[in-house]
Amino acid sequence: MATFDRPIAQNKKANHDFHIEETYEAGIVLTGTEIKSIRNRRVNLKDSFARISGGEVWLSNMHISPYEQGNRHNHDPVRARKLLMHRKEIDKLVGITKEKGYTLVPLKIYIKNGVAKVLLGLGRGKKKYDKREDLKRKDAKREVERAFKDHQLGR
Repeated sequence: MATFDRPIAQNKKANHDFHIEETYEAGIVLTGTEIKSIRNRRVNLKDSFARISGGEVWLSNMHISPYEQGNRHNHDPVRARKLLMHRKEIDKLVGITKEKGYTLVPLKIYIKNGVAKVLLGLGRGKKKYDKREDLKRKDAKREVERAFKDHQLGR
């Protein structure tokens, strides 16, 4: 797992919809106004995905709001953005994603050493019953924690 500061944006739905098996860190090719909007936390990862085409990794459907102080040369909010990864990692991902059911899902965006990074998860889609099981497990854990807290407080 990558070490990073406070995440700028998270894809909370990714863990609900996918079994994340591995994570990869990638840099993002951005324009000047895009990095300013990301630093202002004006980015949304919902419904975004990564794909490999032509030996390059591309991030699609990530929404970066136009920079307010920008001029008429502001960026397109949902354009496809190239991700920077090592060739060995890309070649490995090409082989894995061709297998049935695997996809690349952006999990988090954060700034690391002044550079915008995205944490990609290699995931397999969950079935509906898997999602229900996760919700049941989460509710049961919450109930146990609540009961433990009440017991600690002597209620």
